[in-house]
Amino acid sequence: MARAQGASLDRKKLMGDPVMVTTIVLLITFLTLFILYPLAILLVDSFVGDGTFGLSVFKRIFQMPDFTRAITNTLKVGFVVGILSTAIGLLFAYVEVYVKMNKGVGGLFKLVSMLPVVSPPFVLSLSMIMLFGKSGLITRFLLGIYDNNVYGYWGIVIVQTLTFFPVCYMMMKGLLKNIDPSLEEASRDMGATRWKVFRDVTLPLLLPGLGNAFLVTFIESIADFANPMLIGGSYDTLATTIYLQITGAYDKSGAAAMAVVLLLITLAMFAVQKYYLEKKTAATLTGKASRARMMIEDKSVKIPLTIFCSISAIFVIMMYICVPIGALFPTWGYKFTPLTFKWFEQVFTKYRGLEAFRDSFVLSLIAAPITALLSMIISYLVVKRKFKAKGFIEAVSMLAMAVPGTVLGVGYIRGFSGGIFHTGFLQGLYGTGAILVIVFIVRSLPTGTRSGISALRQIDKSIEESAYDMGANSLQVFTTVTLPLIKDSFLSGLVTAFVRSITAISAIILLVTPSYLLITVQINEFAEKGAFSIACAFATILIIITYGSVLLMNFIIKHFGTSRKVKEVEQE
Repeated sequence: MARAQGASLDRKKLMGDPVMVTTIVLLITFLTLFILYPLAILLVDSFVGDGTFGLSVFKRIFQMPDFTRAITNTLKVGFVVGILSTAIGLLFAYVEVYVKMNKGVGGLFKLVSMLPVVSPPFVLSLSMIMLFGKSGLITRFLLGIYDNNVYGYWGIVIVQTLTFFPVCYMMMKGLLKNIDPSLEEASRDMGATRWKVFRDVTLPLLLPGLGNAFLVTFIESIADFANPMLIGGSYDTLATTIYLQITGAYDKSGAAAMAVVLLLITLAMFAVQKYYLEKKTAATLTGKASRARMMIEDKSVKIPLTIFCSISAIFVIMMYICVPIGALFPTWGYKFTPLTFKWFEQVFTKYRGLEAFRDSFVLSLIAAPITALLSMIISYLVVKRKFKAKGFIEAVSMLAMAVPGTVLGVGYIRGFSGGIFHTGFLQGLYGTGAILVIVFIVRSLPTGTRSGISALRQIDKSIEESAYDMGANSLQVFTTVTLPLIKDSFLSGLVTAFVRSITAISAIILLVTPSYLLITVQINEFAEKGAFSIACAFATILIIITYGSVLLMNFIIKHFGTSRKVKEVEQE
């Protein structure tokens, strides 16, 4: 009874606040228009694309040998990459958390976890081709192998595994740190070997987390467009097939149906991860370790694990270093000396690099603060407010996490090229920078929202209620009380949105027009043409920009984030 009365009172207070009501209405409109509507249009096109309502479009695409093969290829790659990435990520995390290692190895691990964040998703494909392709530095010039083929299934698997395993590593590290060491030490005291303790104690506690890491990597793998496009060769996946169906066959209804199939696969996996594995993880790993863990110093364990992880980390770093080095050779694959800076010069003098960097930087810079602010507003509404549409806002804002970029791109083409429901309304968005900014916002929104929700749940509601009691309205409370308290999450969401936007490719490859030049699109085009040196020059400058942005934002967070007094209280 008291709970119902409290909820009724909260609703009355909400309806009496015009600023909050307007914010909720605008937010629901934005989420409906730019997330739900494009996906709904894809469904409509899939069922009526051939002129009559039914499954004729789906029947037609499933009769295409290329499409059925693409589904098999996509699932095959996704499962293998998911298993390998999870296993390697677990090994790296175990070595860092359980094994006593020197600072140099720890520095390598940190660098490996940072590199995929600040680089375009297909950089390792470039490196793989330049090192192990038919004109590769290692295969042709060091080993004298001329008939190797790095393209295809194994090329995609290796590149995606190296790209995605740092994500699993970061997830596993947090889970392993939360395991109470007394559970494992009790087993050791009873005579169990380290392997038996790991198999019977540690691994069962990690199983939900391992499943979570596998599904996240699986979704990332099957939604990946750029890597299969560059190194896949004739090995087509769903993402590349959808792209070619639009750009090559001009079959928009067929591409829409293919996009729906890919979307259904990712949504099914996302639902398992979100509503089953996350709950299992929370129930299994609770709290934090009660005391410090005794690190493993046994040389029979320490030396082989440290050597394997160090070699793997150095190999990954070498792959990234290959990118700037590749931009210094006159012609990759034929002549490796003398080194030259001509490709960096031609980026700006011949290939309109300044325009590409300007467009990418400006659009990302516009999208980042909007994304960060929207994320905090959604987080605030979800955590601090009670109203009927709260579940809708949370679910739809998180939905973009499960929507592959290629699917979203097709949805925006079908949804906005002729206006809303082909009425001409908002048709002016299509082909402009505004629609690119909107895509950047939608793609980065779930990450910022999750961060904001975690931060807000740590703030006692009495702080905000005190401000309301003193006469402040919702806008004043949010801007002067709530937002300063979650400043770190806001700034973190800002830099994450900027980096994700400036390195995006799959969601915008179908939406970019000649009016705008984006760096990632330029890199992709030059790499497809075999102009690896100029592609590496573009990629190197992009990595420097994104890494510099991360360093700058980390500096701002460190010095202008949480106030000194709050930090002192936390330390006490």
